[in-house]
Amino acid sequence: MSTARDLQIVALGVAPDAPVASGDLSLALAGAELIDLIETRSVEIDGDRIVPGITTASGDRLLDEAASSLIRQEPYESTEDWLWRRGRGLSSAYLAALETDGLLVRVRGRRFRGQTDRRSPTDSPARRHAEARQASGDPVFAALTAAVGIADKSTTAAGIPEDASDDGVPGPGDDAVEAVLAAVGDAVTELEAVRQRRTIEDAAFDNIWRGA
Repeated sequence: MSTARDLQIVALGVAPDAPVASGDLSLALAGAELIDLIETRSVEIDGDRIVPGITTASGDRLLDEAASSLIRQEPYESTEDWLWRRGRGLSSAYLAALETDGLLVRVRGRRFRGQTDRRSPTDSPARRHAEARQASGDPVFAALTAAVGIADKSTTAAGIPEDASDDGVPGPGDDAVEAVLAAVGDAVTELEAVRQRRTIEDAAFDNIWRGA
């Protein structure tokens, strides 16, 4: 299982009255893909640029798709640009892939914020793997879940675990991975700022019409 698949499954398991925003999740999924590509040495991070390496098939269709979509010409793509480009609609793509693989079930009922149904992970090895990863305290996974609002008190405001580093394993202590996690946190913050600005603008527009 890829980090992105694990993240999508965990996000589906949160309380239905407080779902993870799809835009935030899509950005984090793009970051998760990039982290997996870093760990397989398919890419390197040089400053803020993603430098492609030799890519081998991972067996995960969406992760292989991510690798094939890398820009392989200088000056290469920035991490920020990758998150916004690759992240566009990425949560929907992962939902579709999980559903195709039989890893989701539709839960019906109007009690979920007026929805007629929603999708929930089936009881499967994939779900158990994702939940075990979340419970393990994996610092990279903890940072990604915190970035999309799945609470983890051990994380900093930027979404990077306070005690991560110097543990001898690939994670936020690795400069490249830490850079990606920071970029995810910045992108999610930027997206929330856009939402708030639109809410204010819509409210102002409504007030104009009420006063007309």
